[in-house]
Amino acid sequence: MKHIYDYKKTDRVFPYTKVILYNELKAKSEQAGLKKKRVHDFRHSHASLLIDMGINPLLISERLGHERVETTLNTYSHLYPSRADELAEKLNKIVPF
Repeated sequence: MKHIYDYKKTDRVFPYTKVILYNELKAKSEQAGLKKKRVHDFRHSHASLLIDMGINPLLISERLGHERVETTLNTYSHLYPSRADELAEKLNKIVPF
């Protein structure tokens, strides 16, 4: 890696430390009147948004870095039942009863 990127052990990928990010999240959560937010909470929000957008679970699984799509489905399955009405409406459009 050093030969390709001239990377030094003191170099940072991100300009902020974990402590700085943690303190900012804590301060902004308090300002907004929310419970304390963790960086990991944004991962769940992102996955929830993708599910709500109708993105295929396999694509979400790949994006989150899960080895198996079942991990994604087990973690976020509670977000899918609300889509049953949408499914029924789509089926009724092609085969009305």
